[in-house]
Amino acid sequence: MTLLPGVRSATVDTDRLRMHLLAAGPEDGEPLVLLHGNLSTGRFYEHLMPTLGERYRVLAPDMRGFGDTEPKALDATRGLGDWADDTAALLHALGIERAPHLVGWSTGGAAVAAYAKDHPVASLTFLDPVSPYGYGGVRADGTPVTPDVAGSGGGSANPEVVARLAAKDASDESPFSIRNVMRALYWSPTYRLPPEREDVLVAEVLKTLVGDDGYPGDHAPSPHWPGVAPGTRGILNALSPKYCRWADVVDLDPKPPVLWTHGSADLVVADASPLDFGVLGASGAVPGWPGEEAFPAQPMVAQIREVLDAYAAAGGRVTVEMFEGSGHGPHVDAAHRWTEVLLAFLVSA
Repeated sequence: MTLLPGVRSATVDTDRLRMHLLAAGPEDGEPLVLLHGNLSTGRFYEHLMPTLGERYRVLAPDMRGFGDTEPKALDATRGLGDWADDTAALLHALGIERAPHLVGWSTGGAAVAAYAKDHPVASLTFLDPVSPYGYGGVRADGTPVTPDVAGSGGGSANPEVVARLAAKDASDESPFSIRNVMRALYWSPTYRLPPEREDVLVAEVLKTLVGDDGYPGDHAPSPHWPGVAPGTRGILNALSPKYCRWADVVDLDPKPPVLWTHGSADLVVADASPLDFGVLGASGAVPGWPGEEAFPAQPMVAQIREVLDAYAAAGGRVTVEMFEGSGHGPHVDAAHRWTEVLLAFLVSA
């Protein structure tokens, strides 16, 4: 692969799995670990790494189930515990003993919070993270709408998207191809990646482990609307509120400084995400919706804000930066400003 100047590629054998990563900066530098989100890889950070590497030892691994990392199954019953433990194993294999700065985008937000429960960290940056109560099928207070958390997990994926991922469809011929999904959901609606860069990132997503062990994961039938409940394997089940919860970040002691950055036009993690069954049902896109009281939309951004407000009230330092007009990836569609905000935070941490 042709990488940007100053960015290196490496494969590391850990005691859990063989991991691929991109790296930049001095090997004796302060460690800064960038964890990507669902349907992405470490390469989604590549464009930031030459600048960040001027001051930090930057590591952007491909997480389990994605990219060029060994395609091992994800145990969803641990939430993002596998990702957290894989990160710890990677740092150990690299001989890094210093507490790292951690950045977690989307799914990666739950992973960095899980890491911080068991290991010292210098700081935590949540980049449009999944809600502290997981994704889908919960009320505002984080309680499930049904006993089996119906409407979340592996059965919530669009089957056409899954089929096109499995077929390695790099085209823009369908709204369900990853190229068009990326354009519609990853960035601001007014932002378009340069064609050659878009090709690179589409190719990265098409490396995803597709199936019950990866994306989307398995699922179970449910007697509750919309008829599917979480399984026990794969990434979407790991994000289900049945297993994913990082609201207890409030209890960290000591409390590392926290930065939360979020795009105001994010459609993936939002108070009324079009991917949420509560929204899909209300719009009529999924028939049989039992109504607002039985299955409301999940107010994801409000949940993040409430938990981080509680973190601050408990003595933690929280910095919040909203990116007006940005989508789910302000580190891409507002890269320059996002990098400035991160570096200012890291220097103050």
